[in-house]
Amino acid sequence: MSDLLAGLAPSATLAVDAKAKALKAAGEPVIGYGAGEPNFSTPEHIVEAAAKACLDPVNYKYTPTAGLPELRDAIAFKSKRDSGLDIKASQVLVTNGGKHAVATAFMSVLNPGDEVLIPAPYWTTYPEAVYLTGATAVPVMTSQANGFRVTVEELERARTKKTKLLVFVSPSNPSGAVVRPDDVAAIGAWAAEHDIWVLCDEIYEHLVYGDATHVSLPVVSPELGDRWIVVNGVAKTYAMTGWRVGWMIGAPDVMDAAVNYQSQTTSNISNISQRAAVAALTGDLEAVGHMRDAFDRRRKTMLTMLNGIEGVHCTEPEGAFYCFPDITGLLGRSFGGRVASSSAELAETLLETVKIAVVPGEAFGTPGYFRLSYALGDDDLVEGLERLGAFVAKG
Repeated sequence: MSDLLAGLAPSATLAVDAKAKALKAAGEPVIGYGAGEPNFSTPEHIVEAAAKACLDPVNYKYTPTAGLPELRDAIAFKSKRDSGLDIKASQVLVTNGGKHAVATAFMSVLNPGDEVLIPAPYWTTYPEAVYLTGATAVPVMTSQANGFRVTVEELERARTKKTKLLVFVSPSNPSGAVVRPDDVAAIGAWAAEHDIWVLCDEIYEHLVYGDATHVSLPVVSPELGDRWIVVNGVAKTYAMTGWRVGWMIGAPDVMDAAVNYQSQTTSNISNISQRAAVAALTGDLEAVGHMRDAFDRRRKTMLTMLNGIEGVHCTEPEGAFYCFPDITGLLGRSFGGRVASSSAELAETLLETVKIAVVPGEAFGTPGYFRLSYALGDDDLVEGLERLGAFVAKG
């Protein structure tokens, strides 16, 4: 095995989800809160577009590495419509999901020795994708008291002469934090002042609740010039996790490098999935609104139930579809004769005993927390939390 890949950590969220599915397939009554995957079906008009594409021989051949022209046009249209980001289709690279877009973006601009600021809690993939470039990931701890919203002050304390790029995510996975528009603009101005690139992951842009508002950092921070990259995809918004379509948007020279890299690694993305994505992005957002309403209902249910468990405290998530409760009040206590000293140990105990699968905070750079997705069905959501509450109450 190469030394490089020997040092690469596996995806904790996928590992938890795989273990939960394996136990469920073996007949165990497991309820999984691990995967960030909507339980809805892909909207019918999108599936119909894919089915039609399967019968068209043009889709049986290679197509441009950067993506179907129709899809790149649709992404440019959607970016302007949804966030006010005015770009050309030539600035778009279609990738094999959002994760692929993140990895390609890092590969396009980072060099060994560069430092990348990543606000914590963070999605598990960011540090590992940085590692593969030879750059160094620098976690920036945020405050639970501030709803895990990163601030300029926190970023400035972490900045060094080697800082090349900031990873900015709002709404956030795993915390659900949504940074206020004025604060987004301030962060963009700070990055511009110090010539720092910003990678903006906007995969959860449509999943915001209450008074929270998503804004695109390049739009509210024009002084940043072209030192930004936006990554996004259809997975979360349109319940299309398995279709594997994401994209990366950036300055022309960066995109030339990214397209060249993809041409030597994956070539073009599945044409059938790209045709489906065109239908998704050019259609209306009615189905998206229905899914968001369901997520909002589940968000409120999960938040109330978690905060009703003694020893658990959960800050209200304003976006995405996760709760990120502080469970330090449960550590060091005996439950069924077992004492967990870490959130990772407690997560293992919960899976073995009451058959609920959660992702421990260690995976997100913040031990002492759990991430629970509320993108599962209402009945399972409630039953699993009832199991957790009974487990804690029984001691």
